[in-house]
Amino acid sequence: MLTCNYDTLGLRRGDRALDLGCGFGRHAFEAARRGAHVVALDQAEGEVDGVLGTFVAMAEAGELGVGLSAPSVAVVQADALALPFAEGTFDRVICSEVLEHVPADEAAMSELARVLAPGGTMALTVPRFGPELINWALSDEYHSVPGGHVRIYRRRILEQRLVRAGLIVTSHHYAHALHSPYWWLKCFVGTTNEEHRLVRLYHRFLVWDIAKRPWLTRYLERVLSPVMGKSLVVYVRKAPA
Repeated sequence: MLTCNYDTLGLRRGDRALDLGCGFGRHAFEAARRGAHVVALDQAEGEVDGVLGTFVAMAEAGELGVGLSAPSVAVVQADALALPFAEGTFDRVICSEVLEHVPADEAAMSELARVLAPGGTMALTVPRFGPELINWALSDEYHSVPGGHVRIYRRRILEQRLVRAGLIVTSHHYAHALHSPYWWLKCFVGTTNEEHRLVRLYHRFLVWDIAKRPWLTRYLERVLSPVMGKSLVVYVRKAPA
């Protein structure tokens, strides 16, 4: 399940791409499948180990190509506030559902801008203001946990901070409308209450939707995401040198 659009990002075969805050690696894996040379970075050791294992399995299954045609992949454990890369290392950067966890978010944006190459592009995703506000209103445990969400972004504020970091905002969209009711439900019954019948049923539906991608739910996503999409996706570029 991808949040950013790779065509809008401009990802091409041979690009150097960073997936910052890679989590379990969904964006990094797709970038590698498309032929980009990928670095997946996360602060959590468990996430890094899991992504590395999946990359190994993908290579063994031939999903990354063979020989000189195969893209390079790497997994790095590091802090978003001190990225271990030289200035202008990456052509494309993805930072998905990370900044809402970072107290010093403008410092993280500056680091992202530093490692992005002149003329390069970046996709950043954060929880959308409206759906996220409902989650916070329904449940304190949704965000008041170690490593939880520390802010709710309005698009205008996020874009202003990106501009201050030296980036140029080019477009935005919203994603994952069908996921918003799931999180409202979880916040209502308790975020750790995985055994609640409605939570289990909705989760089963989302897994089925991701696996099967039927036309009806794809249509609903397109229609509803501008209204109630859970994620805001902002695209930026760095001015050419």
